[in-house]
Amino acid sequence: MIGHAFPFLCMVSWAMANLTENFMRALQTTEQSGDPAELVALFGEGATLQNLTTQLWRGQEGARQFWEAYLGNFQTIRSQFTHHSDDGHTGLMEWEATGQLQDGTDIAYRGASVIEHDGQQVGSFRTYYDSAAFVKPAVETQA
Repeated sequence: MIGHAFPFLCMVSWAMANLTENFMRALQTTEQSGDPAELVALFGEGATLQNLTTQLWRGQEGARQFWEAYLGNFQTIRSQFTHHSDDGHTGLMEWEATGQLQDGTDIAYRGASVIEHDGQQVGSFRTYYDSAAFVKPAVETQA
């Protein structure tokens, strides 16, 4: 009996750890297509999303708004993941993103994102990144 239970536990552990990888793939698909539907589907109705602002987005509708706002900053954007891990409840992703802002300015920045999940859906998403990449340098004037 124990021999039959063990493979099942391995399958459950693999599936739970795989949510972070599913999230990464869904984000890259969203960035390519401009449609956040696949990414939004990973979020539960009680999910929360946060970035460096003080705003908190909630639920699948909040997730849709969050990702549409994210995409709205860019003409193009592509996230490349440099490291990720998942313990079955929390996923950590380190990434570098490159692309063009809406005004055509090139952008490259790094950050880390954390998801908390139940193995099936994301319950919490938090992202931290180099916000200085979005600030235009002050124009120097000659005296």
